[in-house]
Amino acid sequence: MNNDFFQNKRVLVCCGAGGVGKTTLSAALAIQAARLGRRVLVVTIDPSKRLAESLGISRNAEAPVALSKERLKELGIEAPGALSAWMLDPQLICDNCVHRIIRDPAEAKKLLSNRIYRNVTAMVAGMQEYTAVEALHEFIKEDAYDLVVLDTPPSRNALRFLEAPSRAMAFLDKRIFSLFVPGEGSRVRQMAIFLIEKVMDMAFGADTRRDLQVFFQLFGNILGHLNHNQGEMRQFFQEDSVGFLLVTSPEREALNEARYFEIKTRDELHLHLCGYILNRSLAWVLKRPMPGETPPEGASEALKSAWPHFQKLALQEQATAMTHQKLADELKSRTGFVAISPILPGGVSDLERLSLLSQTLFEEPQHA
Repeated sequence: MNNDFFQNKRVLVCCGAGGVGKTTLSAALAIQAARLGRRVLVVTIDPSKRLAESLGISRNAEAPVALSKERLKELGIEAPGALSAWMLDPQLICDNCVHRIIRDPAEAKKLLSNRIYRNVTAMVAGMQEYTAVEALHEFIKEDAYDLVVLDTPPSRNALRFLEAPSRAMAFLDKRIFSLFVPGEGSRVRQMAIFLIEKVMDMAFGADTRRDLQVFFQLFGNILGHLNHNQGEMRQFFQEDSVGFLLVTSPEREALNEARYFEIKTRDELHLHLCGYILNRSLAWVLKRPMPGETPPEGASEALKSAWPHFQKLALQEQATAMTHQKLADELKSRTGFVAISPILPGGVSDLERLSLLSQTLFEEPQHA
């Protein structure tokens, strides 16, 4: 991966199947961009406990947290480079959206305390993802960061993330809302609302019906804002300054998910697909020397005895590495770009190993 990769991007979205190392690689990319002097924010989805501690991420943080000078020094980041991290909390984002759009504090408080609203991200298809995109766009508009690296949910859910504005708007239609909100209107409309209220009272109870009406009445106030942003958000994600990276392992299931997402992102949604990161790959071992036919001079008897087994294992590893390299070549031929990330024994969950991983993304496979 060339260091120039970061210079023209304002947002990098990392997508892929669950368990392929997407969150860790998002952090590694953010570290390398910060080393190059960029002000970077990495937004993660439920990182491992040790990784979260290393980056200083808390589930309850109301805003991004800047890494301390000590952490930045450990990672080799110097001014003007900077790195902040934030764990995506959909409910918090939704609450912030309400405070920003509803100017009357009393009305905002009324909506936030509404028990229907408290479950709105589960009720409304696409609303959770839409608020995440809304938060991302706010970061860009504030211009507090040169680059935002976004870790997404597993790939099929990430499609909801991208399609969220249109999905949410399909539900949040003012014509639907008006049927649930009491008020003035024609006699026919009043009779229709009265009938709906009776049906809802029978189905849910009068208290739930009133909570629903309060929710629809107050939430309707932000629909104009959501409708205004729908086209703007889609246009924003189609800009060249926004790039999508697919993270996959060599496992067939992960590759199938990545291939599905590749087609959907590039060919159907017409977004800028930068390419692939092939994680946990053995392609790095291809330039390592193979064991000779005889053990090294001075080898112990135990090593001499085990040498044929070492040769056999080395040949198996080399065959797997060649398969992984062939896979990397195929991914590059389809998208024009692939970065190879090696297997690091013991995983990556502290700053030292995270720093090592970020460096390997910008090197060609060679002696480890």
